[in-house]
Amino acid sequence: MKIQRVIGPIVGSVMALLSSGAQAAEIKVLASTAVKTTLQELTPQFEKATGNKVDITFAPAAALKVKIEEGEAFDVAILAAPITDSLAGSGKVDTARTTIAHSGIGVAIRKGAPKPDISTTEAFKRTLLDVKSVGFTAAGATGAYLKTLFEKLGIAEELKPKLKLLPGAAGEAAASGEVEIGMTQISEILPYPGAELAGPLPPDIQSYTYFSAAASPASKEADAAKAFIKFLAAPSALAVIKAKGMEPG
Repeated sequence: MKIQRVIGPIVGSVMALLSSGAQAAEIKVLASTAVKTTLQELTPQFEKATGNKVDITFAPAAALKVKIEEGEAFDVAILAAPITDSLAGSGKVDTARTTIAHSGIGVAIRKGAPKPDISTTEAFKRTLLDVKSVGFTAAGATGAYLKTLFEKLGIAEELKPKLKLLPGAAGEAAASGEVEIGMTQISEILPYPGAELAGPLPPDIQSYTYFSAAASPASKEADAAKAFIKFLAAPSALAVIKAKGMEPG
């Protein structure tokens, strides 16, 4: 099978090292919260297959960028592609980068609440103007895009009284009823059982964020770090990536 041809050399080479007496590695990963649920499922599979241990810190990509620039030690960074590219340009991560997945922006509501009409851009505008509160996380690419989008749609001023910039997850805020509508990456809505995905933004105003992985040039576990990145990008990871609200590559 194709999966076996791709995964086999990756896992096989690492297992060969382990069986020859090499000590299992422990790698530190800094990852965007958008890929949290994907990594939470795939990481144990990697650990079981290789014997390596993976310690992951999840946070908004922008916050992790600051940590890396300030000298935070890590082996692998999985962040929004523009941020990874910027860090590669300054030598903070390897220039070899691997795109893991991409995700669009979705609209979250409290589970069981009537689904708003967001089928078209005009319907989306009407919905935002009709609801009592709209929340999103200010930090990161999604928040920046939404602010620009509201301006483009000509509703920025009307939305100001009902906008709530959230310190935490928009999906969680929708689930708790803190906001009537929350907007964030679809992969950050699905994990909350009390939240429901009303749908993605209409195609003509949708924005996709790509997430790429890169190893640290200073990593002492370079082989294990690169094996982990290859594992996440392998065909066997595709089903998990899709199940978590993202698309591969």
